[in-house]
Amino acid sequence: MKQPSRRQQRGAALLLAMIIVTLVATLAVSMVWQQWRAVQVETAERSRAQSAWILSGALDWAGLILKEDARPSAGQVDHLGEPWAVPLAEARLSTFLASDKDNNADDGPEAFLSGSITDAQARFNLRNLIDAKFEVSPNDLNALRRLCENVNIAVSVADTLATGMKAAIVPPGAATAVANPPLQPKRISQLTWLGVDAQALQRLEPYVVLLPTETSINVNTASREVIAAVIPGLNVGDAERLIQYRQRTPFKKQQDLLAQLPGVSPDKITRVSLATNYFEVRGRLRLNDRVLEQRSLVERNQRTITVLSTERINSTDRER
Repeated sequence: MKQPSRRQQRGAALLLAMIIVTLVATLAVSMVWQQWRAVQVETAERSRAQSAWILSGALDWAGLILKEDARPSAGQVDHLGEPWAVPLAEARLSTFLASDKDNNADDGPEAFLSGSITDAQARFNLRNLIDAKFEVSPNDLNALRRLCENVNIAVSVADTLATGMKAAIVPPGAATAVANPPLQPKRISQLTWLGVDAQALQRLEPYVVLLPTETSINVNTASREVIAAVIPGLNVGDAERLIQYRQRTPFKKQQDLLAQLPGVSPDKITRVSLATNYFEVRGRLRLNDRVLEQRSLVERNQRTITVLSTERINSTDRER
């Protein structure tokens, strides 16, 4: 058998060396990619944890403001002239740490924080549609119908919501009234489960809320559309007059409100109050090219603040 020549041996050795180099390079690239991916995952996780921590701090800030507002000396009335109603304008996070000598305002990532507290009882509570006997409340259904008229959507939307809420909210242990009942919605966006058109829901969303219990409307914070809906016989123009009055002098007593409503008896304003127990806290963190928003529903019982639900939304900051 003829032995391979020296030249052929050198060619085979070179080919084998190239194959080995290729394998090593492939393994090296794979290892570098895995390491890069691990670093990216760790960075994202750290950023997520930091963002959650910062937004939790913003929620604590809101709780302190609401707790301070509940002091007996502050009165038992909530209105838009109080500190809780002033939004926190976007500010660089390091400015909050300026009093700490251990923190340098020029260090750390570009992080900006903003937030606001809004009165959840300034909107019509859809939970009011179902009374204590788990039946549709006629007065509240009529109020929702008027609200639909005020925001220029079909009145039938109110009936659809009432029917859906009754099917979704049943007494514990009781049989459902319909087959395959809808899930009870927890957020306004979930009202489409009850058969509400998305376009109508978008128009109605700023004026309604879903709270865990029946509540009244705070006339000191509600919009004219909502006020005109919950007080029978009132139109949007009359409600606008009430808003202009409260901007000068917030209502302190029911008698003050009735004085501005000639011909309206006290039994017509049973769903109207001057104080609030439920608030919505919004926090917005802008970190580099990412934006994290958090919405929380809180309940204030005297000076006790309870967080009922929290929703976080991640999005890319398209303004930068």
